[in-house]
Amino acid sequence: MISKLCNRIFQEVIYDYHHHDNIEQPIQNPYRISTLEHLLYLKCWIDTVQWHMEDVVRNPAIDPVAGLQWKRRIDASNQERTDVVEYIDSYFLEEYKHISPSENAKINSESPAWVVDRLSILALKVFHMTEETLRADATEEHKNACQTKLNILLEQRIDLSRSLDELIADIENGAKYMKTYKQMKMYNDPSLNPVLYNIK
Repeated sequence: MISKLCNRIFQEVIYDYHHHDNIEQPIQNPYRISTLEHLLYLKCWIDTVQWHMEDVVRNPAIDPVAGLQWKRRIDASNQERTDVVEYIDSYFLEEYKHISPSENAKINSESPAWVVDRLSILALKVFHMTEETLRADATEEHKNACQTKLNILLEQRIDLSRSLDELIADIENGAKYMKTYKQMKMYNDPSLNPVLYNIK
């Protein structure tokens, strides 16, 4: 089951990151390059670092110049995240290129890699919501509210995992086919963002 692999690696990444708990900690990807495992580890590492950058930039006391610098790092991270999602889809396209879709095959509203992306973010939500249920300085009311949210996140992970596995099974048996589109983000491209290309 592809979801089992994803969820295992995402949990591994999150614990590896929090062993250091440092945004500047270099990634130490234990998986061989060109493998799906390597891409999954990289994907979740980017998400985990960006999660913590998003926390930092929301500090109301942050220096505006520093805040802008963090925002630009987050923008760059978002682009890298999108690139890795596309690499994961490329992996799946190569993996299933020999499959001939059935005559009535349908396309899914999102590609497998974008479901993987959601699972990665969900793993982070589960980890951090679990932390909130265990906070020694929090009220019981806060911890109980977070436990309710955690239960929903765990149920969501079950459902999303099943959806990913069913999508992959449908692709394997020809009931669905993959078709991917580049995200074509415009705001990072100096030839497409009018604020950038109008700078004199």
